[in-house]
Amino acid sequence: MIIVLKNGVPENKVNELKAGLRNRGLDIHESKGADVTILGLIGDTSRITPEELLANEIVESAQRVKAPYKQASRSFHPADTVVNVVSKADSKLGAAIGDGKTCAIMAGPCSVETEEQIIEVAKAVKNSGARFLRGGAFKPRTSPYSFQGLGAEGLELLKIARKETGLPIVTELMAINQIPLFEDVDIIQIGARNMQNFDLLKEVGKLKNPILLKRGLSATVKEFLMSAEYIMASGNENVILCERGIRTFDNYTRNCLDLSIVPYLKKETHLPVIIDPSHACGIRWMVPTLAKAAVAVGADGLIIEVHNNPEKALCDGEQSLTPAQFDDLMKVLAKYAAVENRTV
Repeated sequence: MIIVLKNGVPENKVNELKAGLRNRGLDIHESKGADVTILGLIGDTSRITPEELLANEIVESAQRVKAPYKQASRSFHPADTVVNVVSKADSKLGAAIGDGKTCAIMAGPCSVETEEQIIEVAKAVKNSGARFLRGGAFKPRTSPYSFQGLGAEGLELLKIARKETGLPIVTELMAINQIPLFEDVDIIQIGARNMQNFDLLKEVGKLKNPILLKRGLSATVKEFLMSAEYIMASGNENVILCERGIRTFDNYTRNCLDLSIVPYLKKETHLPVIIDPSHACGIRWMVPTLAKAAVAVGADGLIIEVHNNPEKALCDGEQSLTPAQFDDLMKVLAKYAAVENRTV
């Protein structure tokens, strides 16, 4: 349920209303704008009617929220959420994701392979203008015989690359027992296969790290947002939504990139939305085209796979750009972003 308060009401009256609602077992999400204050009620509101709330002199309007996701809904939080990420190695590096001024670019290899590899790629993508270094330490793979990542060693190599370049790191968490290893990771990624691992979502909801949540391969938008709700309901509001392609009946690309989700989510939710063109198509030459389309449709960022030697990559080399290709793409993306008065 959403309560809109009248302008200029005394603070003590607002506190009285909130105290009464909490005494009835409800949690309150307060959103203050320049002209309006909204109280979002979380919990069992079945015994409270809008008419009862309207009887209070400081209440302008009250209505029930039809969407099952409450905290992720723009009704609860009219203003855009901006996730500010500052590198744990260099406070001058990072980006605001979702501020409408920047299209934040995350780039790096699918998998961390060696110290030399990750540092070389990190330096290259930084020189081209990337704001974040992505790289997989723990890798979910369809086949048990495929390269599963270096694990904890890979995380340490990412941190070395962060220290070397200052770039904040983005990497995937796969299991609850790995959480202690991720305490100083700048952005924790929850992959498509774990989008509905609800126990894991609850645990990352207790962290302060920003969470990049990828849409599941067959997930509806409602299911996607309900997964974000799990994280937010546990206390972590720094959620970044990532569309990475969904599974359809056709297989000419690895997945089907749903670009229409960007304007829809922008209307339905206040959370930042980024696009992963690499996993969406799985084909190197298509990545730049999809990246340009993502910027044009209003995505708050991109996460792109870049490898210094894609032909010998241990994972997803066929969809990885070379550093030179990434550099060329960044120059083009800057022009696309400039049309909307944004930067990359």
